[in-house]
Amino acid sequence: MGLTTIMVIMIAWAFGLNQIASQVGAHAMTPIHLLLFIPFIQLGVHLFHTSRLPLSRQQIEHLSHHPWRLIRDIWQWEWHALVVWGLVGAIAMPLIAIYLRRALVLLMRRHRTLFRSRPAQG
Repeated sequence: MGLTTIMVIMIAWAFGLNQIASQVGAHAMTPIHLLLFIPFIQLGVHLFHTSRLPLSRQQIEHLSHHPWRLIRDIWQWEWHALVVWGLVGAIAMPLIAIYLRRALVLLMRRHRTLFRSRPAQG
């Protein structure tokens, strides 16, 4: 959570985006990050042919007795998952953008008043 917050602050600042909206959007995606955490690690294991993620109690207890190996393995699984996330994102984001744009154009065509409305005078 802390790394995400810092990254969103820096990206929003660099591109001149609204900080509050950026943070709300980033934190709204947290449930999706949690749902995709294990699948992305598993895909990284298959893509890079590394050791499997320990999911049984016995495997986790064995790793807990070797802290340096545990840290090395966690970082390895994490960066492999980030590579998979980047690949999936590079494919999924343009598709999402295309279909989201189409949906917004249809919404604007159905509700012409949204298109013609003027901002409030103040």
